[in-house]
Amino acid sequence: MISGSLARSVFPMLIALPLLGQSPDSKPGATSPSPLKLSGYLQAREVYQSGSGLTGSINRARLAVSGTVIEVIAWRLQGEFRTGSVGAGRASVSLQDAYVRYNPGKWAVQAGQFKTPFSREFITSLADVETADRSAVVDSLAPKRDIGVMVESTFPWLLVLGGVFNGDGQNVNANADSTVLGVARVAVRPRTELSVAINAARYFGDSTRYGVDIAYEPNWGTLKGEYLGQHRDSAGGRDDWGWYGLGGVALSRGMQLVGKYEEFARPGLGSTVKVRTWTAGLNIFPQTRNLRLTFDYVSRAIGDPVVRKGRVLAQVQAKF
Repeated sequence: MISGSLARSVFPMLIALPLLGQSPDSKPGATSPSPLKLSGYLQAREVYQSGSGLTGSINRARLAVSGTVIEVIAWRLQGEFRTGSVGAGRASVSLQDAYVRYNPGKWAVQAGQFKTPFSREFITSLADVETADRSAVVDSLAPKRDIGVMVESTFPWLLVLGGVFNGDGQNVNANADSTVLGVARVAVRPRTELSVAINAARYFGDSTRYGVDIAYEPNWGTLKGEYLGQHRDSAGGRDDWGWYGLGGVALSRGMQLVGKYEEFARPGLGSTVKVRTWTAGLNIFPQTRNLRLTFDYVSRAIGDPVVRKGRVLAQVQAKF
């Protein structure tokens, strides 16, 4: 729950947002900033898991504002409302996206804090992923949001992205070790419904991460798969690795059935560090795609010997 003091400081700011960009010196016919656009989503969920019982939570509560300075220069700010890790934790706001983007046509340059271009499932908003949570390998190996610069080139059948980042993660303004993170992604779309991509990320002086993903999305549903790996320079043995395969079929205009299998292993740390997960899910969209009800059953087998855990999840999501 958001505290009263936070609400008193945030809501006046939101009320004032439409006034930003207006200037008494503005002249008719002059290039002026576009109206501000507000967007975001809220996810509330209940989870039942054997051994821990029933737990309710706000999984995500995000608010974004975006606009343009001139026609080819856009900007975006996104924050996440948090209630703390414990019941008595104070509410706070964490900066997610803060960037400026220059896009004159078939290429673009983006600078600030944003998602690094690695892994299809990671760069897809969690509000649009077919299951309630991302795969374990994506959560573990995909570089997350970082501060840096990215260049993007677009062709009719090809998308190329490459960037250089601090490598210290989200909301860390200093590059503590003076090394950088380089990330690149190349995606090919030979047909409208088919996309294949490769990813590479290099933490210079530390490790290399790599991956490939494929997505086939015809009118009747979706088929997706992804493989990611990590090689550590200083550690011997085999690379960390993981993959997932997902299939979804539309039962009707407002209902989707989803199945997913995934594996994630860190053999350098032993055979016990391996996770195998089955997910069976149902997504319901009552009247609009902006309202989504998700019901997932997740069966997870951990380690060797295997310890199996199951959980049932129900989530309501509202987008705007």
